Order: sequence, then structure tokens, then C-alpha cells
Amino acid sequence: MCGIAGRINLSNKPVFKDDIQRMLDMIKHRGPDDEGTFIENNIGLGHVRLSILDLSYAGHQPMFSQDKNIVVVFNGEIYNYLEIKKELQKYYSFKTKTDTEVIIAAYVKWGEDCLQHFNGDWAFVLYDIKNHKVFGARDRYGIKPFYYRIKDNSFFFASEVKSLVTEDNKENYRIIFDYLVYNRTDHTTETFFNGINKLEHGSKFTIYNGKISFSKWYELKDQIIPNNLSLQENTLKFNEIFKDSIALRLRSDVPIGVCLSGGLDSSAIVSYLMKNFNKKDINTFSAIYKGYNSVDESRFIDIFTPELLNMHYTKPTAETFFSDYLHFMKAQAEPVASVGPYAQYKVMELAKNHVKVTLDGQGADELLAGYEYFFGVFFKELLLKLNIIKLLKENYYYIKNHRSNTAFKYLLFYIIPVRYKNQLGKKISGNLSHVFFNEFNNISNIGSDLYNPRTLNESLYQHFESKLEHLLKWEDHNAMYFSIESRVPFLDHRLVEFLLGISSNQIINSGTTKYLLRESTKNVLPERIRTRSDKKGFSTPSDYWFRDKKFQEIIYDLLNSYEFNSRGIFDIRKCKSTYENHLSGKQNNSKEIWKWINLETWFRNYID
Repeated sequence: MCGIAGRINLSNKPVFKDDIQRMLDMIKHRGPDDEGTFIENNIGLGHVRLSILDLSYAGHQPMFSQDKNIVVVFNGEIYNYLEIKKELQKYYSFKTKTDTEVIIAAYVKWGEDCLQHFNGDWAFVLYDIKNHKVFGARDRYGIKPFYYRIKDNSFFFASEVKSLVTEDNKENYRIIFDYLVYNRTDHTTETFFNGINKLEHGSKFTIYNGKISFSKWYELKDQIIPNNLSLQENTLKFNEIFKDSIALRLRSDVPIGVCLSGGLDSSAIVSYLMKNFNKKDINTFSAIYKGYNSVDESRFIDIFTPELLNMHYTKPTAETFFSDYLHFMKAQAEPVASVGPYAQYKVMELAKNHVKVTLDGQGADELLAGYEYFFGVFFKELLLKLNIIKLLKENYYYIKNHRSNTAFKYLLFYIIPVRYKNQLGKKISGNLSHVFFNEFNNISNIGSDLYNPRTLNESLYQHFESKLEHLLKWEDHNAMYFSIESRVPFLDHRLVEFLLGISSNQIINSGTTKYLLRESTKNVLPERIRTRSDKKGFSTPSDYWFRDKKFQEIIYDLLNSYEFNSRGIFDIRKCKSTYENHLSGKQNNSKEIWKWINLETWFRNYID
């Protein structure tokens, strides 16, 4: 895991080392172990290294091919590099033990089709010196970030957006609107900065003769094949792929740990490590909140204490968040939708003292309907198929397991027309100014793209394509801020393509989500975790924190500030009323309050 940055002038204008060094300095936390640059005429490539494989100087980047015709800067991991290396040894004489050199050899052998051979997560840029061609690509699901900016007839790129920020930054109100109304970021190629974009996941680009071309090299929908296997057959297949995915992601020359939330997904990783890889000495890292039962996962995490030898805990509080929130925002560089990722930030801060690599359960919720609102889509599917008996049965089990009828409310949301969903957004975001909402409501396509599926599988695919990436970005930025590489075993492409093809009845069944995962982990996961029906993940008691006197002062200063009032985004009177209701305990408005703080701080740091 590393950081990359560069500049390619589309004319013959030369690039200077200082141009690259300035960008690298902004992301040095991603690679504190080494750094390097390559400059040739109008091409400049830079790299900061976090040493994970082959810790010697042989892993230095930019890395060259044997004949010096290919040079590459690479962020990420190719987990099956040993298998590819074995296949290519008859064509290429390897000099290092790195996966970076495998990328070079694969490109020499297969050209741009090398991407199809990789199992991993990556963003890289490769310069074919002999043919004067630049080639870059990003992994299938956007696990590793890649930002770019085209300005002054130059193509700038970097692992983090902060390397591309300039003094003339402009805000992107379309993204701000989706963030405030729908809690969505990173669902398009646009960022909060107008003019700075992301390379779409599963995409590649080439620069040749001053021309840039972008294209998709991977389409998830083309890889999903409907699966008609029995539940028993699919549990066997799941276990086979999942165990191999974990095995590949254990390849490292430095210590590895696990981010353990106490939920089903991260607990599955820990349990497989213990029972299939005999890794009882693995380090685990958890956030706990004693006294806040609504978010505390201690009772589930502690189930592992008799067997695990190296469990570590962080205890985020209102005081730590008050001290950290500006650093947390700096780590992300763009607004995040809730305070939840702060818990992960603290977990990574804890982990940095013990490991350089972590495994995490990210992606399982999108693959196996981990969010409660997926029940609404599932019920809609049953309704459209006129499977009323099954619908009533599932609703009964849902009420029994969750002691609420929330799923039926989600069903109503999914069956109402899109135009009413958009109006519902207005009601949800009542703190926005009327003018701002009306200006951007008709531009946003979130309501039609994400909230109007006909089946559960369609909804999962939509979420995977347009919702997952912001979670991956937050994880990457949290981890790399503390010079840690995060790996996500659930996002092995073989597992993704398999799980998105199984029937909805193996995803939700008897009022529970992640049904196949639960069935696959019998006799592996502790039963109290395997059968739990609630979901918390890395949550925080932010509703209490924003009633703290220190935050009251910050929030009131913000609401009364000239800057906040003059932006025209919020209805200040309604915001003040919202905060008063929060302070009184009548409502929990912490998500809205956080957005005020986060967005305004972002404006002041990057735009004003």
C-alpha cells in the first residue's frame, strides 16, 4: 500500500521534479518508508512507499522493467502475484519478490489485458517509454483511490484529492446536495471539488500523442451469472472461495491484524483465521463504548477473549472526538456522511502501534443485504411476484426478530413513485434552504438510480455500483492516515460475482439478512454472533457528544457565523430549531448536525 502522484503534460512542455514533490508531500503518510520520482520530458511520476512485500530497496518505486522500457508507480496489492509470477517466469526474469514487478511482467506479456489476470486492489500508472504511451487503471470495485484533474493542458493524478487541490478551488454543489439529502458521496466520478474527478472503478485510461481516452475494463453486471444451486451447495462454494480469499490476503512480510467490530462480518474473518489458519495470536482492534449500550459491542467482542491472545481496544468519547475531529476531517479531505467513520479512525490509530496491515469486513453488507432497508426491497420483489404467502411469512419473522414493523415502512418507500421519493427527500432535509433544494433536486438522479429496484438482487447490484465506494474511500483514508494497509476479503472478485448471482431467498430468509453467510458459518462463528439480528458496525454515540458543552459552543458559533449564513445552503432558523430539539433530548439530530460542522469546516479549509 502506497501513494502515487504525477503530472503528464499533453504538450511537449517539460515536467519539473518540484511539481511532483509538492503532490507527494501531501500524501507522505501513505508511504513513510521510501519515496521516489521519475521525470522524463513531459512525464512525471511519483511514489511514496509503505513496505509490505519485499522490504528491501528492491521494492523501490518508480520501478523499471529489465530493459528500462517500462516504468510504473503502483498503490495496492496483487494478491495472486505468486501464481502469476510462476506463469510468467518462462517469459520474464524476475529480480525482486514484489507484486509490482509482476505488474510490469504481466503488461509486457499481455498488454492492457493484464488487468484480467489480477486478483487484488490497485491503482497504478505505467509509462511505456519506447512507445511513448501512458497506461493507468483502477481495480474492479474502487478499493484503492485514484483522483485526477485536467488543467492547463496537463493531466494530474494522485491517490488522494488533497494533492490536486489548488488555490482556485470551486465547490461542486451537485455532490453537496446528494450528500446533504441522500447521505451519498463518491457515487459518481465527481468529487466535492469542481474539476477534480475520480477514475471510475473498473476503468482504465491511456494517454498517447497528447490525447486521453477512458474506458471500462470490467463490468460487474457481465460477470454475474444466476445461481440455481441448493443452499448446501452454495455454503460449500462460499467456504471454498472465502477461505482462499483470506489466504491470499495473509500474504505479507509485515504483521497483520483484524478490525473487529463484534458484528457478523469481521467476526467471520476472525473465526476463519482461528479455525482454518490456526491464527490465535492474531491482533484484533476494536472500538467500545462502555455505558452506551445502543452502540457498544463489547458483549460480542468479549466472546473471543478466551481464545484470542492479542485483543486491543480504543474507547472514543466526546473528549477524544473534540480533540480529533479536525484531524479526522483532514484525513478524509472531503465531507463524510456521519460520525461513524471516526470509530474506524480511532481503531486505525490504535492498530498503528502493532501492525502495518489490517483485514476488515467491508463489502459484506452490500453483497448480502446487511442493511435493514433491504427488507423493503425483498418484500417489494415478493409483492411483484404475487408471492403473498411468502411475503406475509417473512414479515411475521421480521416482526418477531426485530420487534418492529419497520420493514413494512421500507416496503412503502420502495413502491411509491420516484417523484414522491424526491419530495420525501425535501421533508428529510428540512434544514436546507428552499431555494437550494429546488435548484438541485431535479438534477440529482439518486432517487431513480438507487431507490427504485424491482428485485433484491437488482438493489444489491445498484448499491455495489454506487454506494460501496464511499465506504471504501473512508476506510482507505482512515487507514493510510496512520500508514496502515487495509484489506477486504469479502471483495475478492470471485466472491462478489458468486454472491450477487445467488437467489434472494438465500440472502434474506426467515426474517434475517445474510442468510447464506449465517448458514456457511455454522460451527465456525460463535452462535451468539451468528444468530444476532441487530447491526451496529463502527458506530458512535454522537447524539450524546453533540450535547456536550464544548460542542455546544462550536455549533452555536457556526450557526451564528457570517460564513455559514451567507452560503445559501441552509435555512438557519430551522437549523437552530433542530439543534434546540436535539439539546432537549426530544430528537436525535446528530447526523444533520455533523453535516453542518463537516461541510462548513471543509468550505473554510479548502474553498474560502
